[in-house]
Order: sequence, then C-alpha cells, then structure tokens
Amino acid sequence: MTSKSDQMARVALGDFTTNGRRLAMLSAIAAAIGIMGGLVAWVLLRLIGLITHLAYDGRVGWSLVAPNPSHWGILSVAVPIIGGLIVGLLAKYGTDKIRGHGIPEAIQAILENESKMEPRVAVVKPIASAITIGTGGPFGAEGPIIMTGGAIGSLVAQFFRLSSLERRTLLVAGAAAGMAATFGSPVSAVLLAVELLLFEWRPRSLVPVAIASALAEVVRSLLLGTAPVFATPATPGLPLSVLVWAALVGMAAGVMSGVLTKLVYFIEDTYRKLPIHWVWWPAIGGLIVGLGGLVDPRALGVGYPTIRALDAGHLLWTAALALFIVKAVIWIASLSSGTSGGVLAPLLLLGGALGTVLSAVFPGHDTAILATVGMAAMLGGTMRASFTATIFTMETTHNFALLLPVLVASVAGMAVTVLWIPRSILTEKVARRGVHVAREYGVHPLEGQSVAAIMTLRDQVVMFRESTPVMVAAQQCGAHASFPVVDGTGQVIGMVRRSEILSRQGERLSVGQLLHPLVWVNAWDRVRVLVELLARHDCNEAGVKGPSGEFVGFVTRTDAFKTWRKVLEEEEKRERVFGRRPAKTVVKDDDRPSSTRISY
Repeated sequence: MTSKSDQMARVALGDFTTNGRRLAMLSAIAAAIGIMGGLVAWVLLRLIGLITHLAYDGRVGWSLVAPNPSHWGILSVAVPIIGGLIVGLLAKYGTDKIRGHGIPEAIQAILENESKMEPRVAVVKPIASAITIGTGGPFGAEGPIIMTGGAIGSLVAQFFRLSSLERRTLLVAGAAAGMAATFGSPVSAVLLAVELLLFEWRPRSLVPVAIASALAEVVRSLLLGTAPVFATPATPGLPLSVLVWAALVGMAAGVMSGVLTKLVYFIEDTYRKLPIHWVWWPAIGGLIVGLGGLVDPRALGVGYPTIRALDAGHLLWTAALALFIVKAVIWIASLSSGTSGGVLAPLLLLGGALGTVLSAVFPGHDTAILATVGMAAMLGGTMRASFTATIFTMETTHNFALLLPVLVASVAGMAVTVLWIPRSILTEKVARRGVHVAREYGVHPLEGQSVAAIMTLRDQVVMFRESTPVMVAAQQCGAHASFPVVDGTGQVIGMVRRSEILSRQGERLSVGQLLHPLVWVNAWDRVRVLVELLARHDCNEAGVKGPSGEFVGFVTRTDAFKTWRKVLEEEEKRERVFGRRPAKTVVKDDDRPSSTRISY
C-alpha cells in the first residue's frame, strides 16, 4: 500500500510541483501577514521618529528626521552611548536574538530552527532597533522591520498545522512585507526573498510571498503615499559609454564591499577579545558613533535625506568622501558591536558617496548618475543580490532610464566579491555559528532522468519463488545484492537480500521466510523520486511498476548513483567539439541492457 508520504513524493509531471489546495491556504495566510507587516513597518518608522525627536531635540515628534547633534553640542556624544546601553540590556534580559541586523538571524531560524521564531523577538527587536536608530545609530529601519515581519510570519504560521517548508514561506512573506512597506519596493522585496531567504524558486513559496509584499505596499501607499523614497529626475538619452563607467564603478564598489565585509568581522573579533561582557559592546560602538556625529552629522541615523541628496547630485565629491569615511567608520564600529539595525540604508549611502567621489575621477559624467549607480553596485556587491539591487534602485528612484547601467554595475560589484571572498556580510555571520549557507539554485540534477532509463528489465532480473530453498538460492544468486521474490502466480510479493541467503544457506529455510517488503516506484517517475523513496524507507532497492501496475523491472541505489555520476561528468568534463579528432567510443558493460549502457 502506498503511504501518504510516498504519494507526496510523486506529483504529476509538469514545469512546477505545486499543491493547489496548500498554495491557496498559504496565500490566504500570507495576505493577512502582508497587511500586518505593512502596519508594523509604519509603527516602527513612527517609533524611530519619536525617539529621534526626544533624543536630539528634546521634544515629541513622529516624523522621520535626521539626528541633529547641534541641539546638545558636545553632550550629544552621550546619546548613542545611552542607546547602546539600553540595547545591550534588552539583548541580555530580553532575547539575544535582537543582536545584529536581522537578515542573518532570519536565515539561521530558517536553516536551524524549522522557521520557528520566539514571540519575544517580534516585540523586543523593533523596540531595540528604534532605540538604536533613534539615538543616532547609522542604520536603516529595513533590517529590523524584515526581522520583525519574519517573526510575525513565523508566529502566525505556528498557529496552523504546517510543514517546516510552509512555515518558511510565511516567515519570508512577513520579511518581504516589511521591506516592501519600508521602501515601497514590493518587487525587489520578492527578489530579496528569493535570492537570500527562500532557498528555492517555486510557485509554492513565490506566490504567497508576492501576495504579502503587494498587500504591504498597498498599506504603505495608504499611510505614507506612493512617492518613491529616493526620487530622482529622469535622465533620458544616455550615451553607451556610460555602461563602461558603470562597470568601473561597479568593480570599485565590489572592492569596497569586500573591504567593508572584512572590516566588520575583524572589528567583531576585536570586540570578542575585550575583557568585558558583550552587553557593553553596543555602548562602546555608541561612543564612536557619537564622535563621528560631531565630525559629520549626516552620517547619523537612517540617512534617507542624505541618500536623496547624493542621488540628486547635490554633494561635492570632497563632502562625499568625508561622509563615506565617517559613515563607514561608525557603521562598522556599531554593527560589529552587536547592536540592532539594518544594513541596506547604510550600504545605499556608502555606495552613493562612492559614486559621487568617482565622478571626480571620471569627468564629464553626471554626478547624480554615478551616485545612483554606485548605490546599486554597493548593495549588489555586499549582499550578493544583484537583481534585488537593480530592481530596488529602480523602485526607490523611479529613474528607469538608468536600468541598464545599474544592472551592469550591480552585477560587476557582485562578481568582484564572489571571486574575492567566500561569503557575504549576511552569510558570514551565520557561517561563524556553524551553519553553511548555499545560495546556488538549480533544477534538481536527478529530475531529468526517468526510472525506466536506469532500471534492469524484468527478463534480466534474477528472481526466486517464495518456496525456493535457501540452499538452492545461494547457488544461483551470483553477485547481485538483492532479488525480487514471486508467489505461485508469478506476482512479486517482496525481496530477499543476498547477504541473508548466504548467511543462512545451511538452514532448512525457504526464500519466503527471509522475505522483506519491497518499495515500489513507477517507471515514469523521476530518479529524484526514487532517491527520495529509498531515503524515506531506508532501503537500497525498489520494484518498478508499469502503466498497468505490473512488475517491469528492478532498480537499486547504485543505479541512482550512476546517474549522479553522469551529472558530475557533465559538470566536470571539458571537451572541444569542433576542430578535434574523433575519439573512439568505449562501451562499459555494467550488466545493463543495451538500451541503458553508458558510453564514455
């Protein structure tokens, strides 16, 4: 009898594997999560505004403004220190899951904890992030909102009877909703989910995430309007030479991305060597933030007004250089301390400043164009999410004339960091906790081969009747590891193992007394299905059924491994097709019928 899990392994062949009923249910839940995510993002942005007004102006206000150290003068240095102390205490006595910028923590929850997040994270994380950013922390609100949205998605999912993969979909739906509501970027939020969090590209996860992201954007448009966050004037009629400069800016941003990533973890290691508890580290980072704010106040806080100024080309390259240095120093010092804040906005500002500086090196090009290109390149290089960076830049600036140069720059930035350092700023933190993150997607290598192509046909399979004495079977079994067993009518009723036949050949037993159940697979099933069934039942062989349910062949784990070996050869074997002498074809006889022999 076929179990429910075996039925789940077999799906109708098609472009995608999707269960319509489960997809509809997940989409409905994701819709509610998207609305909640949009509301939470709005509340957190207002909370950041409130704390910023209280900390730097001494008054109540809700709008998102830049910190202004001039109100307190030299005493403003104490503001981020106090914020760091509070965050450190919240992490110690609330939950240490709030430490960091959010995305690595979401990745770890997905990979290690079956997408289950603690309720405390959904409460403490936004409060800690609002305090950090409101007291001058050089972070964006998107990381904490992504983490909070993910926590909401995970908590909602835990009220339903769902698989770990379905909980992951809803966690990511909440995270994407948070990003979409923060920046008004629903498409790039979905791409970020695919490139960083989902670890797959399937309708079963893509559709719910897209629904959540779209509804979060609807909530944002109702509460905050539809204007782009970093609106820039259109730049029509760009020369093709701009692609060359975009590639150069992208490579420069890639180099800086690698440098920043290495410095973040170098300083984090330095913090670990300090003879004090980690609860005090955010206060040390706050001291450096406070001093940096005296040098250049524009480096404090989320930096959205400064990013707009860079994208509009309103900063001189000298001012942009100073801003880049100060922002990089305080961001690295604060992020490494384990405080709570996002990385997207700082990367945008650093990339925009880098592009502005490079506009002085590449004269004759619009400063605003290179700043926008640099913004995308820094994001794509540091996060290694080039498509997210490209679409995000388009959605937040609405300057679609820059699509091609932005794409070139973001891919160039990503290429540099991929070739230079093994992990991104997001995955390195997870890897340091012992969790390997693989970000290469592809169709399953065993999906393209059918079981019929690798099985041994019925007339070439050695079979025994259940009444056959073990002593007789021992003389006929040869080198095969297992054999189907048939009853008096010729129907396959199970299998027997060669090792058991040989070990008990001296006993007066029949083959039927050593019978084991046989796992069944269809001839048209993919080899992937075969491997899943063998793993699920912890066995090494399976019987193969034809269209009418009849026994048509026998297949083993070794057969599947040979298919995988062929996949590896396709990956590793390099040959020149044209301009070479024809090679002799050698056929290796591996006891397969001629139709399934492999030529090398």
